[in-house]
Formats: sequence, C-alpha cells, structure tokens
Amino acid sequence: MRFDLTDLRLFLNVHEAGTITGGARRSHMTLASASERIKGMEDTLGVALLVRERRGVKLTPAGRTLLHHARVVLQQMDRMRGELDHYGQGLKGHVRLLCNTSSLSEYLPEILSAFLTEHPKISVDLEERPSYEIADAIRTGMADIGLVATSADLQGLETYPFRPDSLVLIVARGHELASRASISLPDVVDHDFVGLLEGSALQEHVTQHARRAGKQVFYRARLRNIDAVCRMVGHGVGIGVVPKTAAIRCARSARIKRIELTDPWATRDLVLCVRNAQDLPLYAKKMMQHILNSAPGKPAQETPST
Repeated sequence: MRFDLTDLRLFLNVHEAGTITGGARRSHMTLASASERIKGMEDTLGVALLVRERRGVKLTPAGRTLLHHARVVLQQMDRMRGELDHYGQGLKGHVRLLCNTSSLSEYLPEILSAFLTEHPKISVDLEERPSYEIADAIRTGMADIGLVATSADLQGLETYPFRPDSLVLIVARGHELASRASISLPDVVDHDFVGLLEGSALQEHVTQHARRAGKQVFYRARLRNIDAVCRMVGHGVGIGVVPKTAAIRCARSARIKRIELTDPWATRDLVLCVRNAQDLPLYAKKMMQHILNSAPGKPAQETPST
C-alpha cells in the first residue's frame, strides 16, 4: 500500500467538501486527476472508500478508517514542519480556529490581529460555528482550537477559561418591554425579532432553545453583524438576543435597552478548548497561549441616556 501525502490531503479535502469536485478544487488539481487518484487508492486497497451519490460522496467504513489515519499523518507532518521551522528561519504554520458568534464579534479580531502581526509566518482560518459543532470538530481533529460556550458538550476535551458570555434581550428604549429588568425567552417570542443571517451560530442557539420551549421565533430582519442588529432594534423594528458585552457597547449609539434573560442557557462562559494541548504543533500552541494570555480589555461602560 503506497499513498503519498497528496493522496491523503486530497481524500481529506473531498470529505470536507462533500464532493470530489470540491475536493479537487481545494487540492488545486483537476477533477480528472483527483478522480484518478481516488480510484487508484481504491484499487490499491481493493475496497471502495467513497459512495458516489447524486449530490456528492459519503465515506464507506474503509473510508472512515482512512480518514482517521490521514488526519493523524497530516497533523503530524504539520507539527514536524512547524517545529523544525522554529529552529530554522522562523516559525511557519497554519492554524484552524473555530469560534462562536460572541468570540468572533467581540474579541478575536483584535486578539488575532496582534498575534499575526507578531508572527508573520503563521496564518489562521477563522470560522464561525455553533458551539456544539465546534466541540465535535475539535474531538475529531477537524480543527486545532475552539472557542465555545460552556453550554456545549465538552466531554473529552481540555478546556481553559476565556471570557464571560451572557446573552441578553435588547429592545428600543421606547419599547413596551423597556421597563422590564429581566424576562425569559418564551415570554417574548410573540414579538418580532431582529437577528443575524440564517446559519449564524448565535441565531441557531436562540432558535434551538425557543423550539425546546415549544415556541418559534419570527425574524423581521436578518443582518450580517451584531452591531447592525443593535441599530435596527434601536429603530424599533423588533427585539433581539445578543451578547451582553455587545449590548453594553452599543447601548448609546444604537439607543437600545438591555434586559437580563432568566433562561439558564443565557448565562454562560466562553472557554478555549483543544483535544490535547501537548499534541498541538508549536505554532498552534503559541496562538493558544496568546489568546489565553490576552488581558481582557476594560469592561464596556454603559453611557447614561441623554
């Protein structure tokens, strides 16, 4: 059995893309070349690795076994390159970091900007996902570092405290709910909501808990970022659920009032999670340490209404 690293990288890319075409594109090769390599791997093993379906491909049991070993081999090669480069012309490496909405909107841009400026030979793929998906991806080796809410199932992962991450309800200052100090989500789902685009980790989280309460959230508007959500809520278009840090930061400019959510799922913390810190490549360890050592900025101060 003779598979090279290009074969293994291609197979991993095909799995992640869901199609041979997508995997070929990620691997920077033609579809014909990618198909020939996959077929060659199957011929060598004498067993099918993929089930070709109308809308893509799925792994066979043999394919899942190969995927596991491909990840291990490629991660080991990345670690080797990164740590050897550290002794040569400087650290080189690529980190895949998954985060939830709060981490992405409130913290990571500034933290990672400082790190990448200091380490010009390290790059990062930063992707927003729901916390439960991030935990699964870290467990299966699909990503190096995750920033998740403690509401996710973190069994089997190493976790490190990062930041508080409470969620609050926001309303326009003149809204009928503005006099409330606290409230639960089931009590407000009959109101129109403003939220993030479909697929956003935060909106999936809110929608999921509304469903568990037997309720459905109706969104009058979906926007690309939390600041835009706050501004539209301030104009009275609807109400919204956002991280408390964002609500405090935008309170004056967006003219919004925050209301504490009494639901248990709304009170949570952010943690950094990895499968095994000692097994991370040196460059990923450096990024992890930088994130954890980044001193929290001064708490956002809510400006009194004028």
